[in-house]
Amino acid sequence: MRKIIISAPAHPVLKETLSQKGFEVMDEPAISYEELAELIPDAEGLVVTTRIKIDRSLLDKSNNLKWIGRLGSGMELIDADYAAQKGVTCISTPEGNRNAVAEHALGLVLGIINRIPHAYNEVAAGKWLRNENRGTELSEKTIGIIGYGNTGSRFARLLQGFGVKVLAYDKYKSGFEEDYVQEASLEQIQGEAQIISVHLPLTDETFYLANERFFASLQQHPYFITTCRGPVTDTAALIQALEKGWIAGAALDVLENEKLEKHTPEQRSQLEWLTSQPNVIITPHIAGYSFEAYRRMSTVLLEKLGAAGFI
Repeated sequence: MRKIIISAPAHPVLKETLSQKGFEVMDEPAISYEELAELIPDAEGLVVTTRIKIDRSLLDKSNNLKWIGRLGSGMELIDADYAAQKGVTCISTPEGNRNAVAEHALGLVLGIINRIPHAYNEVAAGKWLRNENRGTELSEKTIGIIGYGNTGSRFARLLQGFGVKVLAYDKYKSGFEEDYVQEASLEQIQGEAQIISVHLPLTDETFYLANERFFASLQQHPYFITTCRGPVTDTAALIQALEKGWIAGAALDVLENEKLEKHTPEQRSQLEWLTSQPNVIITPHIAGYSFEAYRRMSTVLLEKLGAAGFI
């Protein structure tokens, strides 16, 4: 029987549908790299998220593999070029969770500019401080979006009703200007944006894009929002930007190292400092993890596999 391995948590609809189509589905959400290496030679399909790196060594063992399905966006843990050389098709599903990420980014924006988490923590501590927690309205602000793919464009669409000016920059896309978004350069965003939201994949080119030079170039003392990948932002540079007042605050759904139990002393110190700041919000990489997105990523993958003739 043709075998498919699901190597990460996935909505039950994925296994159910694949089984109905005659596949032997190994649902192994906690499988290790070593265990996957033992099982992959017989697999025709592999479903992944961000748990396991699909490198050359693993691909060399996958003689029968026809496709790799990524639940969500970002292919940085898959050697997609080498997979293509071996005739393995890589399919991602950013359409499945783009709305969830966009809504979370909007929530982070509203939360940070209105001091909502900090004000709640003060109330929980028995403090009722109104003047100290005055919010800033989103209306009439200039929002800069860096990366105008699935999540960046959906975030821009959600902003339409707030009466804001939206500037969007994407190095690899042009001609996307609409009534509610203006195509811009990175320099224009650095000069004009009062809120900046980053929506980029992690590549060699985007690694540490938000570095000391980036933050020092910001002219409007903006709020900095990121829901993409942790290493796109240099944590040390972010802390410096907060200390020097280059940015008004930061809201992060991602960290450079999200395995807190494996933090170095420096990373532990950085996280402790960030979480002690009244103008910082950190959430545990949940932007694209809504209940709706959890199912939709699987249904989108099934649709794409069907359209490609794999199932």
